[in-house]
Amino acid sequence: MIKAVFFDFYYTLGVWGLPLEDSLQKIADRYHFEIDWNRYSVAVQNLFAEASDTDPSAHSILETMDAIVKSYCEFIRQLGVKEHADQMAWELLQAGHSLFAANVASLYNDTLPTLQQLHGDGYKLAIVSNWDTPLDPLAERLGIAKYFDVITASHDTRVRSAKPDPHIFHYTLNAVGVTPEETVHVGDTFEADIIGAQGVGIRPILIDREGSQQGRWKETIRSLAELPDLLHGQP
Repeated sequence: MIKAVFFDFYYTLGVWGLPLEDSLQKIADRYHFEIDWNRYSVAVQNLFAEASDTDPSAHSILETMDAIVKSYCEFIRQLGVKEHADQMAWELLQAGHSLFAANVASLYNDTLPTLQQLHGDGYKLAIVSNWDTPLDPLAERLGIAKYFDVITASHDTRVRSAKPDPHIFHYTLNAVGVTPEETVHVGDTFEADIIGAQGVGIRPILIDREGSQQGRWKETIRSLAELPDLLHGQP
C-alpha cells in the first residue's frame, strides 16, 4: 500500500525565470551590448558544465556559490563582453539561476490542488531535489512547506547526495518513516528520478508536462492532477 509520495521540484512542482537566451538578450539591450551568437553554443556548454552538477559529497555552500558566480562571469566574457561583465553576470544569475529561485519561482497551476488533496488523503509527502542550496526557504515562500514531512536538497550538508545516487532516497525514506515499497517518486528527469527511484525499490512516475518523453516510461503523467486517481487505483 502506498503511504508516501516524493516529488522532484524543478519542472515537477514549479519553475522560474525566462529562457537563458531571453534573459541574456534583455540584459544585453539594457547595456547596449551586441551578443556574439556565434560564440553562444560553446559558451553555454561551458557554463552548464561548470555551473551545475557540483559534487554534493564535497559541497561547501559558499564555495559552490562562488564557483557559480565565476562561471557566469566567464560565460558573459566568452560572448565578447569587455565592460561590466561581472555586473551583467550577476543580473543574469538573478534572472534565472536556482540561487535566486525564491525571488522568481512560481508553482504550476496543478501543484497546490494536488498537494492539498494528497495531504488530505493522508499521504506523507516529501521533496527530493538536486539543489545547490537549502530548499526549505523556497518552499516556505511558495506556501507549500506545510504540506511536506521532509524537504531534501542534495547539497544539504546533512545529505550530500544527488539523484540518482541511492543515498538521497534512503535519507528521505528514513526521515519520513516509510519503506521503498510504500513510496512513489514523481519527477521529470529520466535518469535522476526514474532510474534513481527504481534503483532503491521506489515506484517511479514520470511527469512529462510538454509531452516530449512519450513512450519512455510505463507510468507517465502530463499533469499532477492525474496523480491522485493513479494512486487510488493502486493497492
